[in-house]
Amino acid sequence: MTETVTSTPLPRRFIKMAEVRNMTTLSASEIYRRIAAGTFPKQVTLGGNSVAWLADEVNAWCDARIAESRGAVA
Repeated sequence: MTETVTSTPLPRRFIKMAEVRNMTTLSASEIYRRIAAGTFPKQVTLGGNSVAWLADEVNAWCDARIAESRGAVA
């Protein structure tokens, strides 16, 4: 008998600007400059004036900066 393993995707986690700033140590204006330049993950509109970022995308951006500073290719 063969066993079938299915993977359940992890739930997405939205984070607000305060947490993005804490994770990256960048100012809000610098985050928006980098979004405009295409070098930082774009925010997701949640409705009205509410936006958030996907935690996985911000973590991946941070990991890429670490790899880049260590001379590795991300």
